[in-house]
Amino acid sequence: MRGHPGGRAAGQVSEAPSLKGAAVGRRIGIGLMYGLWKPRVLGAWKVPASGPVILAVNHAHNIDGPMVMGTAPRPLHFLIKKEAYVGPLGPFLEGIGQVKVDRAGTDRTAITRALAVLENGGALGIFPEGTRGDGDFASLRAGLAYFAVRSGAPVVPVAVLGSTEAKGRLVKGLPPLRSRVDVVFGPAFDAGDGTGRRTRTALDEATVRIQGRLTAHLADAKRLTGR
Repeated sequence: MRGHPGGRAAGQVSEAPSLKGAAVGRRIGIGLMYGLWKPRVLGAWKVPASGPVILAVNHAHNIDGPMVMGTAPRPLHFLIKKEAYVGPLGPFLEGIGQVKVDRAGTDRTAITRALAVLENGGALGIFPEGTRGDGDFASLRAGLAYFAVRSGAPVVPVAVLGSTEAKGRLVKGLPPLRSRVDVVFGPAFDAGDGTGRRTRTALDEATVRIQGRLTAHLADAKRLTGR
């Protein structure tokens, strides 16, 4: 989503993603991630057990999302680029409660569905860098700050480490089977400044605050895991 997204358009109706579907997706994620690799999960207790929450995840590999889905203590609704919704994968992602987003502009349907997750007390997963890269939180897009400030939901930083360290022998695009991948959850924090402002300046300031917390968490996670 480009720029600072707006609110729900007049007359627009968008159904919230399925929580039951997300619960099924979590079970699938648990089976696959623990079956194929050796996740080491640290700090999962820091994720609020109930109520709206946003998990902000670094993104260096395609398995980062499924890895967090399979290791987080709650079912997640991830914002996923529409390009991933190809062939049978599209209906599958819809069925497990994920949110398709068009990154080319302001996708109001995706915004509405994501806000509905938080309004219903659910957990929203976001890659704040917007796309796969170095996974270092070096450049954040505006979407995370908007959802955090608009909803008031706390943000939990999540660092996935080890997914890009080596290539598998059977499937070059995946980490070696049974290799260790660390998933480190950080303490929840409020992105807003306490005033409730949603101006462009307020969102820009929130983005700076969020980036500081995420990069600090990533550094802590690397020290903790020795990655």
